[in-house]
Amino acid sequence: MSFNEVEILIEICRQEAVLPTYANSGDAGMDVYAAEEVLIRPGETAVVPTGFKVAIPDGYEIQVRPRSGISLKTPLRISNSPGTIDCGFRDEVGIIMSNSSSGNYVENILTIDNKDNIHGIYKIRKGDRVAQIVLQVVPRIKFKLTNSVNEAVGNRGGGFGSTGTR
Repeated sequence: MSFNEVEILIEICRQEAVLPTYANSGDAGMDVYAAEEVLIRPGETAVVPTGFKVAIPDGYEIQVRPRSGISLKTPLRISNSPGTIDCGFRDEVGIIMSNSSSGNYVENILTIDNKDNIHGIYKIRKGDRVAQIVLQVVPRIKFKLTNSVNEAVGNRGGGFGSTGTR
């Protein structure tokens, strides 16, 4: 299998940083690692530092997406998924994570290694794989004013559940 490669400049800005990695050769997303320990209490949102900065070429973005195992097995969520890192952004990449734990939760501090979707306080540890990033081409929009979009492309009708569930 052949892939197009785009060179992205990366700068390490924290000693604890681990460069993003592909887990498997055909993966679309690269795993991103926490560079600092972060506690996220139920109902809280926190930024998990990654320890790196990137210089993305014009015409591209990097999308930040959740790791499916964390989404399935914990109440931790990537808050603005997919997040966008624009080509002009030059600060440290941070992963915005929310803890959606409900009112009744265990008092023990949990880690993303917990597999039973236990609600509680979660500790993100240095080196934890907390998200994934995907490089995407970003075409520019050029709007063309029209009197009716239905004339241009037709109207399939409905929206927001109009096709049902079966």
